[in-house]
Amino acid sequence: MHIPDGILPVPVTLGGYALTAGAVWFCLHKIKQKDDPREAIPRASLLTAVFFVASLIHFPVPPISVHLMLSGLLGALLGFFAIPAILIGLFFQAVMFGHGGLTTLGINTVIIGFPTLAAHFIFRLRNLGPTGLQKTGLYGFAAGASATGLSVVLFAVILLFTIPADLSRSVEQSAIMILMAAHIPMIIIEGLITAMTAVFLLRVSPKLLQGI
Repeated sequence: MHIPDGILPVPVTLGGYALTAGAVWFCLHKIKQKDDPREAIPRASLLTAVFFVASLIHFPVPPISVHLMLSGLLGALLGFFAIPAILIGLFFQAVMFGHGGLTTLGINTVIIGFPTLAAHFIFRLRNLGPTGLQKTGLYGFAAGASATGLSVVLFAVILLFTIPADLSRSVEQSAIMILMAAHIPMIIIEGLITAMTAVFLLRVSPKLLQGI
């Protein structure tokens, strides 16, 4: 899901940075409007570390392998903190492991970070009406699965529209379709992880879900 350096044309990478800068500014603006913006910083730091490590856990899905992202979990639990958290996690993944790249840091944040806002608002829908473990798990699954699914779609659309002219378009399109299909199990796994985490938190410490 991480696009490495040298794949995308320069205007697309610059556009990714512009979109990310605007999104981070918007998120920080929303965070500053909270009564105590510092209250969620420890949680954001912990989940940034979880996101950083999760991408190192790969699963073989022949003919490729896929890895965890947990972007939906970050979106559900962090809200507007999620995009800055993912930007930081992606930066360290690129610098320390060469996972992704620095020129594509902006566009990778768009692909993985932007869907976290959708996950956040989907998870908040559980607050409509009576809440419970089953409802929390259902919306947690929807948040986790939707974030990963949207990331897969964004990833595919960006690559499909930037296939170099000197490459076979049909071959590249087939490869991208295989990548998308290989992520279907991961969409389900990410949904289950987010659902189980949300249910666990509601059981042991409901205060952690208050205000989300």
